[in-house]
Amino acid sequence: MFKRLFGWMSSEANSAMDKLEDPIKMTDQGIRDLKKDLDQSLQGLAQVKAIAIRTRKEYEQHKQATQDWERKAIMLLQKAQAGQIDAGEADRLATEALNKKEQAAQAAAAHEGMVKQNDSQVAKMEQNVQKLKSQISQWENEAKTLKARAKVSEASSKINKQLASIDSSSTVAMLERMKDKVEAQEALAESYGDIADSNVTVDEEINKALGPGSGTSSLALEELKQKMRLGDGSTSSESTSEQSSTETNAGEELSDLDKLKQQLKKDE
Repeated sequence: MFKRLFGWMSSEANSAMDKLEDPIKMTDQGIRDLKKDLDQSLQGLAQVKAIAIRTRKEYEQHKQATQDWERKAIMLLQKAQAGQIDAGEADRLATEALNKKEQAAQAAAAHEGMVKQNDSQVAKMEQNVQKLKSQISQWENEAKTLKARAKVSEASSKINKQLASIDSSSTVAMLERMKDKVEAQEALAESYGDIADSNVTVDEEINKALGPGSGTSSLALEELKQKMRLGDGSTSSESTSEQSSTETNAGEELSDLDKLKQQLKKDE
């Protein structure tokens, strides 16, 4: 049970760490760490190169000393042959010079091995440093490319999310809510208009059908003008009355609408 609990806690901790980790920031940190390693490698390379240079100089010095002691031994023997110095003394000094030559030769041989070893180590370190430089440059270029791709993908994701109306706080969602509100206001205004039309009186409907100038005063004015055109209308009125009474007696009683229609025909 404890093993299972520990495994579950470890998996949850790893999952939480994965969510907290930012790949871009971690990549930048990794490149900075590599640059620190490169600096340390360059310092180590410089130190190894300094040792190699010093060892080579010592090798050259011991090699030159070997030649110098041999040359001095020869010069001592030549002086003895020329009688310039005692032969026994010349042999003793020449022997000492040859011993110095041997010591210098041994030191030169030892330094020669050290020079070869240092040169090999320097060459290997230079190769590693160049490889590390190349990798850092490559990773920096890849990091720049990935950062640019990350920005493009993030912007594209936001745009696509807005276009798909996935984000309720996006502009598209706000426009949809504004559209619904405007349509609701339009529907409310139309309903008020229907209510207003249903409350129109019969008089208003008649005046609206007749058009401008169809009010009561206008009708009275037109009737007055009609009477003035006909004169006092005694003869016409009498004949009209007689004819109307005749028509009335001849048929059924006419309605007010029929009488108005007959009057309009006579006026024409």
